[in-house]
Amino acid sequence: MSNLIQFVANHDDLSTDKGFQFKFYCDKCRNGHMSRFHPNSIGIAGELMRAAGSLFGGSFYDAGNAAYHVQRAIGGKAHDAALEKAVQEGKAYFKQCTRCGHWVCPDVCWNHSAGLCETCAPDEQEELSAQQRQAASEQIRNKTRQQDYTQELDFLNKGGLVQCPNCQAKLSPGQKFCAQCGTPSAIAQGKEKFCVSCGTTMKHDQRFCAECGSKQ
Repeated sequence: MSNLIQFVANHDDLSTDKGFQFKFYCDKCRNGHMSRFHPNSIGIAGELMRAAGSLFGGSFYDAGNAAYHVQRAIGGKAHDAALEKAVQEGKAYFKQCTRCGHWVCPDVCWNHSAGLCETCAPDEQEELSAQQRQAASEQIRNKTRQQDYTQELDFLNKGGLVQCPNCQAKLSPGQKFCAQCGTPSAIAQGKEKFCVSCGTTMKHDQRFCAECGSKQ
């Protein structure tokens, strides 16, 4: 079986005591091929009978011996023969690259015109499209970085963070009243006085609004 190791190294052994089955994978994209199920009819009855006899013998040693017989029922010459048959069957669904030795699926990972896998001989049109998309992505990133998206931001915070003196809500620079509670901002209080009820301009010493009569 040494001449098959390169192919069968990338596979799953799905064999059970009922029979043998294997799944082989493409070395590049992991597409797979499932071999046909082959019933295990060679010696399985005798091995499982001995396994049952050991298991119900009642001793710890016999329980371990039962596992051994089950393993023999699954493995052995019948298993090796089934694997060799599955390998010969599976090879028809893969191609081996003579440059790197990998077994790959012909539909996705094989360059038919070059006679090599696409890792060793990429498809020209696929490679061109991929490189174009990569270049476009890089150009978009470069052009995006060249655009100044922060010119309106006050990095030095010259205006400072303006908050409502009553509820501490964030206010825009120059905002005279809080949109949350209606309280005049610090800017408004420093320049003009406004009625807290109707917003009419008032003198700083006024205690009542001349428009609505509200107490300040």
